Amino acid sequence: MYGLAIVIAAAGLTLASPGTGSAEAASAGSACSGRKVKTVSFATGELRIYKSRRYACAITVSKRPGVRQTMTVTIQARGSRTARDSGRFTHRAGPVTVYALNRCVRAHGSVGARTASTGWILC
Repeated sequence: MYGLAIVIAAAGLTLASPGTGSAEAASAGSACSGRKVKTVSFATGELRIYKSRRYACAITVSKRPGVRQTMTVTIQARGSRTARDSGRFTHRAGPVTVYALNRCVRAHGSVGARTASTGWILC
């Protein structure tokens, strides 16, 4: 009984530890499902867009992993609201996903003061 309480307490601390947001939960390569359709490089990072049959997904990856810095990623399907993830991360912002069956999408990413955008793509 005592051992079970320790395991439960440790699991709770692991889930509540600071800096473990959804944007850093998985590795950058497997964060989005589907195939990579576009990569936009900029001075401090990369904006990556993935597409599956019904969904489009985006992540922003830092070129200097391990350094906590301000990052943002947004994606929007035409006619829908924008999905966004922003904060201070050590590796990447995102993934953010939108329903994009038969719709154009646009994405925007930033690491620090540098940004990248796609314009309308996948039309």
